[in-house]
Amino acid sequence: MQYGLTEEQILLRDTVRKLAKEKVEPGAAARDQKGEFSWEMVGLLRENGLFGVDFPEEHGGAGAGLLALIIVCEELSKVDASTGMLPVAQELGTLPILLAGNPDQKKKFLSALAAGEKLSAFALTEASGGSDVAAFRSRAVKKGDSYVLNGTKTFITNGGVADTVTVYALTDPAKGGHKGSSVFVVEKGTKGFSVGKHEDKLGIRSSETVELIFEDCPVPAENILAGEGMGFAIMMKTLDFSRPAVGAQALGIAAGAFEYSLNYAKERVAFGKPIIAQQGVSFKLADMALNIEAARQLLYKTASVLQELPKDMSRLSPETIRLSSMSKCFCADTAMRVTVEAVQVLGGYGYVKEYPVERYLRDAKITQIYEGTNEIQRVVIMSTY
Repeated sequence: MQYGLTEEQILLRDTVRKLAKEKVEPGAAARDQKGEFSWEMVGLLRENGLFGVDFPEEHGGAGAGLLALIIVCEELSKVDASTGMLPVAQELGTLPILLAGNPDQKKKFLSALAAGEKLSAFALTEASGGSDVAAFRSRAVKKGDSYVLNGTKTFITNGGVADTVTVYALTDPAKGGHKGSSVFVVEKGTKGFSVGKHEDKLGIRSSETVELIFEDCPVPAENILAGEGMGFAIMMKTLDFSRPAVGAQALGIAAGAFEYSLNYAKERVAFGKPIIAQQGVSFKLADMALNIEAARQLLYKTASVLQELPKDMSRLSPETIRLSSMSKCFCADTAMRVTVEAVQVLGGYGYVKEYPVERYLRDAKITQIYEGTNEIQRVVIMSTY
């Protein structure tokens, strides 16, 4: 399997890296402190065509593939994980349509999402669920040419700013979430659809996370994806394709923390020499570099495998599912290990907000939790053997 970067991918990486350094990094600390969604960053990504990197060309995207998206997310997350989350969330919210939408649905929704003119969200999690992804209680009852949706979703990234939300609900409660659930595309402004609590988070603070409320919300029957009972299958296939993007966010966080602590260690003098010359510090940095490179190789291989597969409801092999979970899990664990050590390298300065490594540490933690906790990833990994 070849997964070295092409000339086009190298150019994309260098372009996004420059953009991130010049336009994203300068305001990252202020956006984190403010803790509000940044439309400025949405505009920046939109202007540079970074929302539709992995979208098909026939639907207005660049058709550059999953590895290109991984590169974009990694480079943005090196300086600001909240901004790096924007293309991740766009991919996640749109994948159900890409995977299971009919031609009319794709024509209706995808071009605006590919251009970043509209934002998307993925509404699965409920208070009763979490890692038990099929334990949701939201219901959709068919009435005439619509479904009436009732329920509440929690921890929804982009939920309050998205124009289209892919919502999971029970259409046959007797069969439960595995066989009786369906997916609906719910559009902003639909009657009975409102935004509830805004979460005040430890990290990725300028990425919006909210509660969504559906009260007798009428959704056109034409907005159901692939028919009743297909919800669980669409959900699992979506997560198989989207988990590497979260891995890219985690990898970027780790790489950004490493680069900062490496440069700091070269300049900080103690006991008459730069602390990088002290084995206690240099060995930490060596381990950080080792884990980051291993994570990158696993992630890039996973992306190169997945991008060769059609985005439809055809079944993925156990090996491919394993790679998806491995890449997300290993990158997230690497992000935590690296950011903890980055704070240690900076010592007291690593603990204060004047320096960015404490933000990297706070941002890293969520990557071990969302898109399936790393404990769940280990369950998935072993289920494929």
